[in-house]
Amino acid sequence: MMRIATWNVNSLKARLPRVEEWIGYAQPDVLCMQETKLADDKFPTMAFTALGYEVAFHGEGRWNGVAIASRVGITDVTTGFDPVEPDERGQARFMSAECDGVRVACAYVPNGREVGCEHYDYKLEWLKRTRGWLDARYKASEPLLLCGDINIAPEDRDVWSAAALEGATHVSAPERDALTRLCDWGLVDAFRLVYPDEDHLYTWWDYRAGSFHKGHGMRIDLLLVSKPLAKRVTYALVDRNARKGPQPSDHAPVFVDLA
Repeated sequence: MMRIATWNVNSLKARLPRVEEWIGYAQPDVLCMQETKLADDKFPTMAFTALGYEVAFHGEGRWNGVAIASRVGITDVTTGFDPVEPDERGQARFMSAECDGVRVACAYVPNGREVGCEHYDYKLEWLKRTRGWLDARYKASEPLLLCGDINIAPEDRDVWSAAALEGATHVSAPERDALTRLCDWGLVDAFRLVYPDEDHLYTWWDYRAGSFHKGHGMRIDLLLVSKPLAKRVTYALVDRNARKGPQPSDHAPVFVDLA
């Protein structure tokens, strides 16, 4: 069995004890982290080494940042979409690595802020580039997993209220169309293979207005797997307990188990 997890930690400097605690009991073989908010020379490599993990990271400092920790090997690390332009306009949001025969890609998709603004347009362009990365480098017949804070709720049942969020980012038709184009390459939402009909299974809750306790969340942290991996999916979970307690991230970790 191979357990692969994704978690927007919302500052690894602030949440490192929470991450160490979660690794201790969840025991992921691979953990993809987003929004580490650390420059590469500040990454706490030794903390992960002490837990038995190799780690690769791609950071810029105050914002963004992605990392992959693996206890099953990590090779052929790449950052960005294109070796000629590796930093996505200076934003460290994308990396991938080979982990025990699986190409694992860790993505922190831009938020978009507001429908129609330049940040929203950049988000759509960024997603288009993600599809281009898949087209240029891999085949759908290969074992590949793309995960992370995708910042898109795939369907209305993945948000607490479609009516309340109408006209907002994360649920707009162009964003969902862009996600569909990613999946059309040959990716499947691994979580829905395990929970095909369930609602109210969210991964993010705003810090404000008691959103977590009210159940006002969204499922925007996804694990998308190629069909060879889809056949191996046995279990998946959103660990809501990791969203509780002192100083939590506003996201919960999500993992999938592969036979």
